Amino acid sequence: MKNSVECFLCPHHCKIEEGKTGLCRVRGNRDGIIVLLTYGEVAAWNLDPIEKKPLYHFYPGSKIFSVGGYGCNLRCSFCQNYEISQRYEKGHKISPQNLAELSLKGDSIGICFTYSEPLVWYEMIEDTAPKVKEMGGKVVLVSNGVIEGDYLEKIIPFIDAVNIDIKAFTDEFYKKYTGGKLQWVLDTVKRLAGRVHLEITTLVIPSLNDREEEIQSLAEWLKDLNVPLAWHLSRYFPIYKSKIPSTDEMKLTQLWEKAKNILPYVYLGNMSGGSTTYCSSCGYEVIDRNPFVRANLDQGKCPRCGQIIWGIGL
Repeated sequence: MKNSVECFLCPHHCKIEEGKTGLCRVRGNRDGIIVLLTYGEVAAWNLDPIEKKPLYHFYPGSKIFSVGGYGCNLRCSFCQNYEISQRYEKGHKISPQNLAELSLKGDSIGICFTYSEPLVWYEMIEDTAPKVKEMGGKVVLVSNGVIEGDYLEKIIPFIDAVNIDIKAFTDEFYKKYTGGKLQWVLDTVKRLAGRVHLEITTLVIPSLNDREEEIQSLAEWLKDLNVPLAWHLSRYFPIYKSKIPSTDEMKLTQLWEKAKNILPYVYLGNMSGGSTTYCSSCGYEVIDRNPFVRANLDQGKCPRCGQIIWGIGL
């Protein structure tokens, strides 16, 4: 490709011509240098409950300043944030310093990079996260997990908690419906495991990734990581380019019940029920989230049997 420059941030390794952008739409070739077009630009921000990320075992009941830029390095037909992830336009201007300061106003515990795909907004994370940490705040990342390992390594020291979206457990699904590869995501999860607070989300889509065998295989893979984590099985609704009917609640509940036989902390998302945390030893209800978060813990332990409940800020 004439006058092209390769972007090494993620495994796509887009070769970008002068004046053009890569797959993510926000990283481009300008005068032979790969630049982030959205540096210092915000597409959306809001003060959210930490449970909305979703993070259920990281300072439950707290709020966090959520922020995102435009762009994404996947092309999911069922994208829930397609308005900002699948395009680029000028956002609200702000510096990393001001963003860090804004994230810690009020009762926010810190900053969460989320909404679209924050990893394509890499330089803003790289410059903002350390400032938040210096001010005593927490840094959270909600991501599809598509990034090269050496770039991820540079920001891990500044990240407290991560929710990675494992969209399915077959490479066929990733290739056909996202334009990515399953192994890219699994590599990221393995790199994060045991180094940050880790939770996983899977949007369960009828006929695409809802086979019992697939859910069980993913649950076993997560268990084999041999680190504490939580897994959120979320109900899908038709959106963007996907017209598949919504996930059947009974079917999702059955998959949830199967997964709970393998992992101690499994939850249901986008539907009522399935949000309570139970002691993995005696089954006692230790955190109720319906409709408000109420923790029944004794210094992070089950008040009935003394079992330590996994998490941070419990």
